[in-house]
Amino acid sequence: MHARLQRRNAAFTLVELLVVIAIIGVLVGLLLPAVQAAREAARRMSCSNNFKQIGLGIHNYHSAYNQLPVLGTGTYVVGGRDLWDQPSPTTPSATGCSNHRLSMLVGIVPFIEQQALWEQISNPLAINSNGTPKSPPWQAMGPRPDERNYLPYVTELATLRCPSDPGTGLPSLGRTNYVACTGDSSYRSRDPYLNVNEQSEDSSVTLPYTPSTGSAQHSNAAHRGIFVLTKNMKFRDTLDGLANTIMCGEIATDLGDKDARTSLPTSGGVGVTGERKDCHLNPSFMKASLDPERPQFWIASIGVNSNWGRGYHWYDAMPVYGQMHTILPPNSAVCTDAGPGAGHGDLVATASSRHQGGAHVLMGDGAVKFITDSIEAGNSQNPVVYLGGSAATKNQTGAQSPFGLWGALGTRASKEVISSEF
Repeated sequence: MHARLQRRNAAFTLVELLVVIAIIGVLVGLLLPAVQAAREAARRMSCSNNFKQIGLGIHNYHSAYNQLPVLGTGTYVVGGRDLWDQPSPTTPSATGCSNHRLSMLVGIVPFIEQQALWEQISNPLAINSNGTPKSPPWQAMGPRPDERNYLPYVTELATLRCPSDPGTGLPSLGRTNYVACTGDSSYRSRDPYLNVNEQSEDSSVTLPYTPSTGSAQHSNAAHRGIFVLTKNMKFRDTLDGLANTIMCGEIATDLGDKDARTSLPTSGGVGVTGERKDCHLNPSFMKASLDPERPQFWIASIGVNSNWGRGYHWYDAMPVYGQMHTILPPNSAVCTDAGPGAGHGDLVATASSRHQGGAHVLMGDGAVKFITDSIEAGNSQNPVVYLGGSAATKNQTGAQSPFGLWGALGTRASKEVISSEF
């Protein structure tokens, strides 16, 4: 009898089991956010390491060739008008050249331990992305940048991807989360060889480019970053100091969800009132098109072009794919005056990320910094610096950046003193 009572007392009651389960549930609920935070911290560290590898690749490239990899390089169509124009896909020359559209990332491919991919790009390639033979072969340095049948263009490189960014698959090809910084001005960010009317193309300019005095003056006034589209740049051009100047920035890639940081409106340059505006005159005017209930997304009435997502082509130098500016604070909405093309005009696009509260940047000396969304960024409605600027609006040629500390970090030779922590 006594033994039976002892065995009964050794068992748990139902109440005791429920109490234990409740305690375990509370502990899991308390620990889960900490676990998630630890995982994100690990992803953020991995992202920073990727950027350091890219920085090392750029410095090794400069050591080998005494210049930076060119932003806007590759082969060209004789008689083509500008960087954006491509021959019709039905013409024999459609897949014949990259038309000076290749990103600076292409140049550093062999310097980030991707020699096999570089061999595919730098030599004629007799195979399609689906494995079928290609005859005649793809031209060395690749075809038009939206060609899905070209294997290197659909190749994703782990070094170019942030682990926190889930973007994958069509309509993108090979994605990148790291792009060149082209400074604190978006003026002619698509093509430095436009004529005085920034919305028109100079039909007299053909590839290979023969820059005129006018186009050179416009480029010198507005293109103030370490990288300048189609131009051979060197570290010695960065007079403000490599440690004080952003060389590359992190971007979030588009997920097809109308994220204002990553998707380009098909009504670019037209606010909700229907008034036509230019993003270089007011970089933040499209804030009026943000959803008040979800301020990171466009309102329902704003359409977006699903093929023009940020970071969709790792090898492409165009602003939507391969550039960022230090105009609007990190994770701000893009601003474009492209109209229905939503990618054919100037684009104000800042750094962005899937990390909480900011984004990484790569400084000229190779250091990786995390810039918060709250960095001092001046007046976001101020016109950008360009040749037509004036002292009254603080955007005349040679002016210090009107976009505060953030803008100053993007300029290579504007004599700003970086006195604040960032």
